[in-house]
Amino acid sequence: MFDTMTMTKTMGAVCGSLLVFMLGGWVASSLYHVGAEGHGEEGELTQAYSIDTGAEEAPAAAEEGPDFATVLASADVGAGEKVFAKCKSCHHLDGKDATGPHLNGVVDRQKGSAAGYAYSEALAAMSADAWTPENLNGFLTSPKNYMPGTKMSFAGLPKVEDRANVIAYLATVK
Repeated sequence: MFDTMTMTKTMGAVCGSLLVFMLGGWVASSLYHVGAEGHGEEGELTQAYSIDTGAEEAPAAAEEGPDFATVLASADVGAGEKVFAKCKSCHHLDGKDATGPHLNGVVDRQKGSAAGYAYSEALAAMSADAWTPENLNGFLTSPKNYMPGTKMSFAGLPKVEDRANVIAYLATVK
């Protein structure tokens, strides 16, 4: 079965494969050269563009918008109902728990007080506090930052107007 011709074909296939591999490497290195030659003088690299990180500059004071209480006072309940559409996949308003607890009467309710829902340890530790509009604002900004260890995987609502609108909407749902 293994005669001289079979061994010769096998060795030829191995040598041919290595030759193709070496030629492929040579072509690739000529197309995608990353060495220092031709990119500057004396080994100094010249960038095609630079990215300004602002590390040298003092951080500018961030423009502060209106405070949350002002935005909440002029919140739109109808717009809050539309924003709540993002929450409907996990929270219900009919008194039944889903992935998350129901949100009937959540505004000014004690944290972790919906009967029958298994809250995370992080939320259970805060059960002495109430879900005031300010606490809801902090939580809805970034649940993971407000309450490390929460089971809620939602990233948060970045716009203060959206947070105020949804809190105003939730305040109307009893």
